[in-house]
Amino acid sequence: MDSLITAAARALAAGDPLGALDRIALRDDAPALALRGIAMAQLGDFDRAKFLLRYAARSFGPKEAVARARCVVAEAEIALAARDLGWPAKALDAARATLEEHGDLANAAHARYLDVRRLLLIGRLDEAERRLAGLDPTPFPPALRASHELVMAGIAMRRLQAKAAHAALTRADRAARQAGIPGLTAEVESASLLLDAPVARLIARGEARPVRLEAVEALLATNALVVDACRHVVRDPHRLVSLTTRPVLFKLARALAEAWPGDVSRDRLVAQAFGAKQADDSHRARLRVEIGRLRASLRGLAGVNATKQGFLLAPRRGSEVMLLARTVEEPHTAVLAFLADGESWSSSALALALGASQRSVQRALDALAAAGKIQPLGRGRARRWMTPPLPGFATALLLPPPLPGD
Repeated sequence: MDSLITAAARALAAGDPLGALDRIALRDDAPALALRGIAMAQLGDFDRAKFLLRYAARSFGPKEAVARARCVVAEAEIALAARDLGWPAKALDAARATLEEHGDLANAAHARYLDVRRLLLIGRLDEAERRLAGLDPTPFPPALRASHELVMAGIAMRRLQAKAAHAALTRADRAARQAGIPGLTAEVESASLLLDAPVARLIARGEARPVRLEAVEALLATNALVVDACRHVVRDPHRLVSLTTRPVLFKLARALAEAWPGDVSRDRLVAQAFGAKQADDSHRARLRVEIGRLRASLRGLAGVNATKQGFLLAPRRGSEVMLLARTVEEPHTAVLAFLADGESWSSSALALALGASQRSVQRALDALAAAGKIQPLGRGRARRWMTPPLPGFATALLLPPPLPGD
């Protein structure tokens, strides 16, 4: 490899795309095309970057399998940055296998981390942990060690393990500073801000207060009965009942938790669960049926006792009842939570991340755009949606993976 290519590669590794382009901008040989593609990706021109990398991959000779595999890995990283979650994972897996076969273990590990980060975005935590198992970051360069710790922190956050996330981010910060790459350091700092920001509201005995992730972790370790309106579950330290696919039952559970230790009138339950402005006999009959279903679902966790006015939630172990709600609650909050990362998302990527149909996501996007809360970029199949980060807005950390279609 000639000196200009080597110097450009070192500039890119240090996060200096302009320095790299100064050396290779006018060259069109395969190595220069690949490095130009990576430089354009670092500068944010993803479309040009993908074109250059694909051109480079075709330009490498039949004996340059490692170079072609590296181009595939670079394109996969661009797809992740552009939130193109439908990018073919099999191509990345084949490139990783090629790199491992030829002894390029660092780039093979980078490919694995990209795959895990994609799984993390779409909420497949168990699979992400399995893919990460057995990877020892110790022998890798500092940048890869930082990537490893960022992935570990991301999994810990979504598992509501704040202490483990703090420890991983501390290690990530140390490795990022050793790497000396400003963009990587900024990514670690951005992840750290999530741990210091409120992720939910805790409502107990009629009072609400914002809580950070570590407070949520501490709450779930107590004997409290927690009705989690972020993930649509009811839990105590011994048992968890998911009501994600039973929205009416969850609305009833939430109303009862919000009023605890008081009861909730039948008319109010009808209004909250069924949206009826005025309860009639058919609504009351349906309420009795749904309350019976809720009792059966929560058996062992809590009772739902009838009172003179309505119904009362009664935890089995005599503990407190806590309601965990999103920091901001409005229609299509789940879509906004993903867009709040400041990246541009396609409707198909959002549908994949949310576990919802693309049609329902598109309706949500249209409604949010009409309200002026998000804006589209591009047209047709190339259209993306984005919004600047919203101060104090709910993050995606406490969203159920995946959400049902609405």
